[in-house]
Amino acid sequence: MKVVESPIRTRRFRPASRALSAFTAAAIAAASLPQPAQAQRGGLPVIRDTEIEQLLRDYTRPILKAAGLANQNVKVVIINDRNFNAFVMDGKRIFVNTGALMESQTPNQIIGVLAHETGHIAGGHLSRLRDELANAQTLAIIAMLLGVGAMAAGGGSSGAGQVGAATIAGSQHVALRSILSYQRSQEEQADRAAVKFLNATGQSAKGMYETFKRFADQLMFTARQADPYAQSHPMPAERVAGLTEIQRTSQYWDKKDPPELQLRHDMMRAKLSGFMEPPSTVMRRYPQSDTSMPARYARAISTYRHGNLQSAVAQIDSLIAAQPNNPYFYELKGQALLEGGRGAEAIAPLRRAVQMSPQAPLVQVMLGQALVSSSDPKNSDEAIAMLRNALSREPEAGGYQQLAMAYGRKGDLAQADLASAQAAFNRGDIKTARELAARAKTRFPVGSPGWVQADDIVVTKLPAAPIGRR
Repeated sequence: MKVVESPIRTRRFRPASRALSAFTAAAIAAASLPQPAQAQRGGLPVIRDTEIEQLLRDYTRPILKAAGLANQNVKVVIINDRNFNAFVMDGKRIFVNTGALMESQTPNQIIGVLAHETGHIAGGHLSRLRDELANAQTLAIIAMLLGVGAMAAGGGSSGAGQVGAATIAGSQHVALRSILSYQRSQEEQADRAAVKFLNATGQSAKGMYETFKRFADQLMFTARQADPYAQSHPMPAERVAGLTEIQRTSQYWDKKDPPELQLRHDMMRAKLSGFMEPPSTVMRRYPQSDTSMPARYARAISTYRHGNLQSAVAQIDSLIAAQPNNPYFYELKGQALLEGGRGAEAIAPLRRAVQMSPQAPLVQVMLGQALVSSSDPKNSDEAIAMLRNALSREPEAGGYQQLAMAYGRKGDLAQADLASAQAAFNRGDIKTARELAARAKTRFPVGSPGWVQADDIVVTKLPAAPIGRR
């Protein structure tokens, strides 16, 4: 597992006029589906992990098929944020926070969340919401002009000025309420769509109910004081009531998750805890008295993450002995050894992990990294083949820098420069990417495949700074 800074970024907008600034900022915030704080600051801290991503694919595959999105290549992206949240920003990705994964005690609970977000994609809610926002902004602009006209017509009259200002403020308030009302209706539609998808796949909506019930209990006091018309989502109590009605008609309401799926879910939560929480928290969640596989998994990860490599390897070996056909235990052992400075020893378990999961580019990249870190020139060819295979299927797997090092070891400076340029391009450093690609072009024969790839990077335009960003 690793955390990477995703190039996905959000845009901030500069209002067209001072009079519209309050409305525009509020409307943009209301019109966006919920996003973590990190997203608002720039790049999203994305977590990549083969085991967890495969589990989430298994969760979403039947839901996407029921929604008619099976061929849309919709991916689930994991955000390193402990808030319980999930959202969509386009029709290709569902973003889910680690907080939602860790707090969902059953597969059904997080599947309900993913089904809800699928409902947003299937309903085309994002494009419609943008249209609604544009309409609201148009109305606000018209009202602003009328308000300015009233103030001008007053010729300095304080009464006319107050009327004009009130017209502007009132129009902004009405437009914002309209946007929020529209978004609440979309949330209700996504809830209904989620239930439809769950029923179509023979799954229970009880997990959704449990999630909203928990939110309703947590917000019991504040909800009484909140204005329901100033919210972007229906009140949790309303959603609970709606799902309570579904309980009476759904034949799948009491259906439980399969035990093997529950175990995979528990292993995912343990993995996230071991990687992301301090050892004291891990030990409270998974004390030594807990001898279950998830508990042993969490403790082994925490041990390696916090410096006791020898003990961690022993614990991982005991996991491998218990489940010798689990590729993720071999991957974990390889990662622990690699990050512990024992790259040569990491090669064998990572080779085993790749053999057991040949369609896992992230594991292949890690094996390539171990081969490069071993400093054995004989491993360079295997590293290059492994990394090129992984990157051909997933260019964002993060192996270009390792590929550059492998080519450098072989003295192939043209390919080393090209791989370094691709690495810079993937992390969003377009200026450096263009400089490295330009140098690579001088090393390749003109018109060769490498020259063409380098030229594609050289001619890439530097992205304009987002509006409003300094």
